[in-house]
Amino acid sequence: MGRYFIHLAYNGANYCGWQTQPGLPTVQQTLEEALSTLLRQKVAVVGCGRTDTGVHASDFYAHFDLKVDSGEWVVDSTREQILPTTRYPLPTNIVFKLNSFLPPDIAIFDIFPVADNAHARFDATARTYQYHVSDRRLPFRQGQYCRIYFKPDIDKMNEAARVLMEYDDFTSFAKLHTQVKTNICHLSEAHWDEVGEEWIFTIRSNRFLRNMVRSVTGTLLDVGRGKLSIEGLREIIEKKDRCAAGVSMPACGLFLTKVEYLDS
Repeated sequence: MGRYFIHLAYNGANYCGWQTQPGLPTVQQTLEEALSTLLRQKVAVVGCGRTDTGVHASDFYAHFDLKVDSGEWVVDSTREQILPTTRYPLPTNIVFKLNSFLPPDIAIFDIFPVADNAHARFDATARTYQYHVSDRRLPFRQGQYCRIYFKPDIDKMNEAARVLMEYDDFTSFAKLHTQVKTNICHLSEAHWDEVGEEWIFTIRSNRFLRNMVRSVTGTLLDVGRGKLSIEGLREIIEKKDRCAAGVSMPACGLFLTKVEYLDS
């Protein structure tokens, strides 16, 4: 068996998240079906995370194992020339061919061999998410941002984002009744930026809890609209109670934008 990493991106609007669910369209299922057809063997894919329904990923990694039979495959790692020797060979032009099997809202950037014990999820050292909001109607950004109906105070929201960096227990922003061993996350970046007609919240951490980014964003927007004070934010975090935090923002504005590994 040979293990490969896949580097890809997808628009999540038409999918019920990354993870396979019976009877529902998901990115994982779509990718597995395309790979299995192309490689002529059943392929199971493991993703670097589990994005929810409607969430997008501009930077995503997954891994799969390929069984090598007769050695009929050859690899074209440059996408231009055939290399006659490789430990775990693939069909030539694998990226081009796989993209032709996939719908246009999923794009494969690269496929490359890795160590047999490499893991797309557990080996990731950090992930970065961005959430996009605007107080304007943006017809060419439909499904990729959330419209708000007030002009937020970005300075206050950045002050609140700096408060987040002082804590590591984010129970107040975690979805209830999930099977996780800890709600501890080590944030290394959290800030708002005004870009054109949008406000973008960027947050980076070693790990995230389910629904965490969307609930954090909703709470910081409460600060930006004057509904919540900085001290009120501290109280929410320290209560460790999801019911105390702000609303969870819609999925459409959320992007997974970077996944990092030790050798990246």
